This record gives sequence, C-alpha cells and structure tokens, in this order.
Amino acid sequence: MSTKSPDALTVLKTRFGYDAFRHGQDEIIQTVLEGGDAFVLMPTGGGKSLCYQIPALIFPGVTVVVSPLIALMKDQVDALRMNGIAAAYLNSSLEYADQDSVVASLRRGELKLLYIAPEKFFAGGGMFLEMLKQMDVSLFAIDEAHCVSQWGHDFRPEYFHLSRLKQEFPDVPVIALTATADHVTQKDVLEKLGLEDARVFVSSFNRENIHYTVVPKKNSYERLVDYLSAHKGEMGILYTLSRKSAEALSEKLSMDGFLVKPYHAGLSKEVKDKHQELFQKDEINIIVATIAFGMGINKSNVRFVVHMDLPKNLESYYQETGRAGRDGVRSDALLFYGNGDVMKLKRFAEVDGNPEQTRIMLRKLGQMADFCEIRTCRRKHLLNYFGEEFPDTCESCDVCLTEYETFDGTVLAQKALSAVLRLEERFGLSYVVDFLRGSKSEKIRAEHRELKTYGVGADISKTEWMRLIKDLVSMGYLRQSGDQYPVLTLSHKSAAVLRGEEAVTLVQSVHVKEVEAKELPYEEELFEALKSLRMEIAQKEKIPAYIVFSDATLLELATYLPLTLDDMRRISGFGEVKLSRYGEAFLEGVVTYCEEHQLSSKMGEKVSSRKTRVKKESVEKGKPEVNATKQETLRLFLEGKPVAQIAALRNLTTSTIEGHLTFFIGIGELALSDMVSQEKIERIRGELSENGFIPLRALKETLGDAYSYGEIRAVIEEMRRNR
Repeated sequence: MSTKSPDALTVLKTRFGYDAFRHGQDEIIQTVLEGGDAFVLMPTGGGKSLCYQIPALIFPGVTVVVSPLIALMKDQVDALRMNGIAAAYLNSSLEYADQDSVVASLRRGELKLLYIAPEKFFAGGGMFLEMLKQMDVSLFAIDEAHCVSQWGHDFRPEYFHLSRLKQEFPDVPVIALTATADHVTQKDVLEKLGLEDARVFVSSFNRENIHYTVVPKKNSYERLVDYLSAHKGEMGILYTLSRKSAEALSEKLSMDGFLVKPYHAGLSKEVKDKHQELFQKDEINIIVATIAFGMGINKSNVRFVVHMDLPKNLESYYQETGRAGRDGVRSDALLFYGNGDVMKLKRFAEVDGNPEQTRIMLRKLGQMADFCEIRTCRRKHLLNYFGEEFPDTCESCDVCLTEYETFDGTVLAQKALSAVLRLEERFGLSYVVDFLRGSKSEKIRAEHRELKTYGVGADISKTEWMRLIKDLVSMGYLRQSGDQYPVLTLSHKSAAVLRGEEAVTLVQSVHVKEVEAKELPYEEELFEALKSLRMEIAQKEKIPAYIVFSDATLLELATYLPLTLDDMRRISGFGEVKLSRYGEAFLEGVVTYCEEHQLSSKMGEKVSSRKTRVKKESVEKGKPEVNATKQETLRLFLEGKPVAQIAALRNLTTSTIEGHLTFFIGIGELALSDMVSQEKIERIRGELSENGFIPLRALKETLGDAYSYGEIRAVIEEMRRNR
C-alpha cells in the first residue's frame, strides 16, 4: 500500500473537504492503518485529530478517544456529526439516561468514534474496560498525552492507568497525541504508556500564521484597549494570573464597551458553561480567563491571544498562544511583560516536598523570562526550545520587525564583566548593577565598596544597565546560573573581551520596520455577508458558527468566487455532506454578490493545495492586483466623499476604508496629501524621524486623538514606498 492511501485521501476529501494532507499526516495515518503504535507531537491547529479520525472511518470497528477535555468533546462530536460521522462522547456532563443511550449505541456497533474522559474509562472497577473487550475496538487514541508525565506542564494522575491499554488490548494500535512536550516529557510518555515500539512523529512546531509580540507591562490596560479597538469584532482570549484579575479586567473592559466575560475556577459550573457557550457561538468577542480556560477550546476563529501576565513556562505559553489562528488565518500573540511577574511566579513554582520538581519549575520560569527579554527572533527561540532548527529571522515577530541601531559597547561590556569577576561570580543581576552604579545602599557590602570597579558605571541608569547586562547574557558573554536566586557568572567568551581581544557590539535604539501585514485580496463585503449567513445557520442549528465553516473557508469563497457547485467542491472545508447541506445557500450568496458587483470567478487562479488557504497578491507589471472593493472606495474618494461617508455608504468600518486608500498610496496611485493634511504629514514624519518607526500604539498616544491610525499608516506607507 502506498504512503498516501487512496482510501485515506478519499475520506479526507469526501468527509472533511480537504485535498491534501499536511504535517506528515499521511505517514502517521498509514502507520496506524498498518496496526502500528504512534506518538504524535504536532502543534495546536496542526491537524492532530485527523490522524485518528481518518483511520477510524477506514477501520471496521470503533475508535476510542481518551481525552481530559470535557468541554471540547461536545464540539468535536458535533463537528464529526456535521460531516455525517457517527460519533458520541461519555463524560460527567451527561445525564445518566444519556450515558446509557451512548453505551447502548456502542454495544450495537453504531459508533465509529467514542470520546471518553479518563476517569470515566476506569470507573466502576474497570467495568467499562471489560465491556470494551466484548466490542470490536480498532484503535485507541490518547489525546493530550503529555498529561501522563509528571514532568509535563499539565500532569493528571488519572492518566497513569492508561498504561493498562497495551496490556489489556495488545493487538489494538494506540496513537498518543500532544502539542507540547520537551524531550524529557516525550520519553516519559512513551515509557508510561508502554509504547516501546511506537513510531515517533515530530511535526514542525512553527505556527507561521501567529505573530509574536512582547511589550512592556507599563500602561498595559491602555495599550490593550488600543489593540482591541483596532481589532474590533475579532475573537480573542485574554489570560491573567489570578481570578481577581480576570474579574476586574473583564468588568473594566465591559464598561469600556467590549463584549466580554470572565472565566475562572472560582465561578460556578453553570456560569462557566454559559460564558464559554457565548464565546463559542460568537455572542461575545472576548474571554478574560485564567489558565482554567482553553484546553477545551477548539474555536478556529480566535484571532488573538493576549497574556496580561507572564505564563509559568514556554510549554504553557506555546499551547495557550496556539489557541489563536487554528484555521490558518493571520493571528496575534501579544504578551505584556514586567520583571515583577517573575518574582511573583517564583512563589508558585515551589512544590512542597519535591525539591527536584521545584528546580525544574524554576528553570522553566527562567526560560520563559528569557524569551521575553531576548533581542533575537522570538519564533526561532521558541522553536529551538522544542528542539527544532529555524533560520535567524522570521520577519513576523516584533524583534524581526525591528531595526537595531548599534554601537561599540566593548568598554561597557568590560566594566560589567569585570564587576562580575571582582564579585567572585557570587551575586545576581540587581546587586551587580547597584555595585556598578556605586549605590550607597546598605546591601552593598563594605569590602565591595573598596574594589576598583565599584561605581565605574555611575553615569548610566539602572534600567539601562539591566538591559545591557541582559543583552550580554543573551549574547553569551555572561551566564545566569541557579534557579531560585540566579547569579551572574562569566562564560568562555568573557576572557577575550576582558583582555581587549574581542569587540562587543551593543544595541542603542530600535526602529520598527513594518507593523502591518499586506492585505489579502479578498472581497471584504462578501466575506462579512458570508459570516452573517454562517451565523444564521449556526443559530438555527444551535451550534458554534466555526463548526459550520471556518473563517479560512469563507476567505477562500470571498477570494476565488466559485460560481458552481463543482467549483465549491474545490474550496477547503466543503466535503460531500457539507456541500449537500450548505452548498446551495453559500453559492447563492457568492453568485448574487458577483452579479451585483460585475465580478467573474477566479477559480482558475486557485492552486489545489490545502497549503494555499488564501490567494496571495498576484503581481502584474510590478504592481499588486487591485480588487473591486478597493476600486470602489477609490472611486468614491476621488468624487470628493469623505472617509466617514464612504464607510457609511458601503457599510464598512472607517479603518477598512482608510486601509484601501493607504493601499493606493503605497502603489503610487493616490497622493498622500489627498488623504492626510500637510500639517499632519509633517507632524507624523517629525515624530518618526525623532523616535524611529516605533509601534503604532505608542505613536498614536504621542500624536493624540486628532490623528487616526489610518492617517499614520498612510504616512508610513509612503515613506516605505519612497525607501
């Protein structure tokens, strides 16, 4: 049998509506179909579920999926049923009568997939396990497999018993899946589950559609409001460290006009379920949560995840940010960082009676802080942490979108290294900085005040010294060792600098190169109309909108404009069941829009590959293609209509209209002065010249309410074009 089994490909297309496998799914599926065990490490949103769902539909019997995510099971089952697949779940959320009904269906052989919570699996002295021995079980899938390891970030004791599966069902293949596990956790999972002969599949951890940004925590609420205002109507999750913070932030945002609810362990089950349902069904845009929220979320249209506080480790950060952009559409991961978070979290990292695990937790916390403080590509740092190589730049995280102005910092580096050496490599960052600045604080020991290096850096601020020394650590000239109270030590690179044999280049200031991604050439009005149609269907059928179709599917419809049902089959997400169920309704929406706007189909430009989710800008004679919706905006603007009036006439936001006009400025078809007054142009250029290309939010704060984001972007776009 070939690697890409025709059976598997047929199921992929007819049931799920996709043309091709990705992330090595085909090889994983083939391994399982041949009866082998598999361990799958694949990023959130990478398509782990298909790795067992497709074999489940090819195998003759039932596939049993063990998952701790009670809140997610219903959504997964609903999504499978929408594709015409017989699936059910068993967990504590079901009434006893409903549980009996599911078991009866299982006994009659009517189910292809059964999702079950681990505690339910082993309840009643193993009665359920014994019943399964009488069934035709084809496959066991263990989701969130990292939960079996005490070295993982989400250890669950009930997962320990899953080692019995290979003992009780030696001939049934087992597939264990997770999105986050370092090398130690991977090894532990395989041992605990008894998967000695399992094939290990590690997909790329790179979520290329997620854009990582870390910003200072100062004025975090104001910065957050600016961000949310610029992303009005988009779905997002805000994570906080405590229940109290979640409640306070939710209340404050609600008073400022945002559709938001809190979610944390202190709320009753009824309230949590209600808030999650509102979010799942797009009736609110934002959830403010502690880490109690998210593991049960499969919502594909989450456009941003914001951490108001520092996560405890990079595994948690990666998993939580991975809840954004599961449909492959551009999404943001924004983290507000302050040193105080590290000190606060150190108290939570201590595990009573287990110094070894305390050490591990503190080390992981330190690695999380390092991620926030680096001046190298954040994506590379994150992927390297999980053992994956990546180029030095991704051009889509905040670090890569920043230009650094450097200077010869050799003398400063020598002062810092000399201070660490004179202090015998026994003190931490704060003490070394105070020592360099000649602090008169009582904490500086008397004998240290007599040292030659004491006070040699008095002309530099404490904040600047902290930054410079952290840069020296990230560059490998210094090390921080120890977990709870890390001290600065010299490295193998230190000696050459101290002897004057090696120069050190340090960063003086930064300039943001580019903050906005290029707009995808889709029909925005049609996209919004299709979202409304999707919402109507979802409300009628009482399911979350994204289960009907993902945003990625609607974007393809609004990009390629299919005009026949055969065309619709080539759109990702349209399997035979959904085509039969919803094809006519969505086709009518596209056809009507194209007739009204005199547009023809672009299906001829669609590459039949799932990787091409949305058509990229085509280039003809050096200029991007201009779609009809942008042309209409330009026409109205050239007739003399102001931006606000155009937005009202076209039922679009003013920021969208300004985006259209900025596009034409960028390609030289509209003069900047037509959109922005000369006085404003000079002021914006002046701020950019003085401060560099600082983040838009900061620039907007400096300029004030009289300046719109669109006007600022227009000036930046013209400057970019001129360069």
